[in-house]
Amino acid sequence: MNNVLVLLGAGCFWGVETLLKQTNGIIRTEVGYSGGNTVDPTYPEVCTGTTGHAEVVQVIYDQSIISFEKVLDFFFRLHDPTTLNRQHNDIGTQYRSVIFYSTEDQKTIALDVIQKLNDSKIFKNLVVTQVEKITNFYSAEEYHQDYLKKNPDGYMCHILRK
Repeated sequence: MNNVLVLLGAGCFWGVETLLKQTNGIIRTEVGYSGGNTVDPTYPEVCTGTTGHAEVVQVIYDQSIISFEKVLDFFFRLHDPTTLNRQHNDIGTQYRSVIFYSTEDQKTIALDVIQKLNDSKIFKNLVVTQVEKITNFYSAEEYHQDYLKKNPDGYMCHILRK
């Protein structure tokens, strides 16, 4: 089986999911919540910033088509990983930059990629992306799934940098 799971948090999950779906090798995405303490949180609860969850996209990718390094390259180009608990106008811990890994190899690669980004000084500030083992994932409400496909005029705060 070449399919691998990772959860990526980069601010509002609507834009992250939309951009990831356009990437060759991404098999499936689902938006949801991870990293918090509340069991089966709702969107209004997560938005308070008190549950500890981040808005994330569950990504299943085919590693025979796209490497984890390429997934991370895409991830780091679609948001600002140097802003703590913030992406554009979205502010709070639920919008933090985070990689929830499913394998130790992913952890090693993620930490290495972050170190290389910091060493390269491609960003003005240091990368603050958290790297944590997946401990939970709760699917977001159905209206959030493929939100920007269902609502093409919806809020999109992500762009893909070169």
